[in-house]
Amino acid sequence: MDHRTEIRDFLTTRRAKIAPSQAGFPAHGGRRRVPGLRREEVALLAGVSVEYYARLERGNLSGVSESVLDALSRALRLDDAERAHLFDLARTANTTRRAPRRRRSEQVRPALQALLDAMTEAPAFVRNGRLDLLATNRLGRALYAPVHDDPTRPVNLARFRFLNPRARDFYPDWEASAHTTVALLRTEAGRDPYNRELTDLIGELSTRSEEFRTLWAAHNVRLHQTGEKSFRHPAIGDLTLFFEAMPLPADPGLTLTAYSAVPGTPAHDSLRLLASHAATVDRSEESAASR
Repeated sequence: MDHRTEIRDFLTTRRAKIAPSQAGFPAHGGRRRVPGLRREEVALLAGVSVEYYARLERGNLSGVSESVLDALSRALRLDDAERAHLFDLARTANTTRRAPRRRRSEQVRPALQALLDAMTEAPAFVRNGRLDLLATNRLGRALYAPVHDDPTRPVNLARFRFLNPRARDFYPDWEASAHTTVALLRTEAGRDPYNRELTDLIGELSTRSEEFRTLWAAHNVRLHQTGEKSFRHPAIGDLTLFFEAMPLPADPGLTLTAYSAVPGTPAHDSLRLLASHAATVDRSEESAASR
């Protein structure tokens, strides 16, 4: 991924989203050749010269100050995820260029796996920024059974979502799920642009999935910290669960995600059914292993 192109496309797609009337400009103030705001309008809102903003939009964020980035964030009405992404792009532009590197295999600490295993009533897993599932507890493994059944390793949520036909059954709202997945990968690419494994995954998905290519070109980013997620589990049926995604400060780049349901609700009943199903599967596997 060319960094200047990343900056250019991010800024142009952000200003294209803002209607002139939203920013206080006449909706029909002359013929507009581009959607959204013009460059000179963004420059005016940010308090910089048109020439300087044009330089930024050409992909040159070298030497840009935090105050200018803040002004751009306000002018382009960036949300928290977009603002963080802009700062990530600027940070990379102002550091010494490095060749993409391969990382050592990420290992989950035994204490962290023990924490997952102690969560007996909540499906939980630990993932990295590339969306590899690095560790799960029993309920997490049961909930994501179709993902784990994919023979490709490492187990990866993005690869499953775009390259495995079962994903469209597993995720009832596949389109929304796909948007979130791409936005998370785009966010991670801004945060860690020299991660070779991440770059390889993006290249693979871009080559093999037209849907991924289309969504990737939108340059959307997002924070994914809490909310609801729906599943259509092959053994349990439909269930919608709350999730909390928590970065692990002691393990930079890793996130622990856990699911829950309010007691007494159908979703909570489904979780209990999932636990019973997981126990049955475990007993069957243990019986088969002992033969």
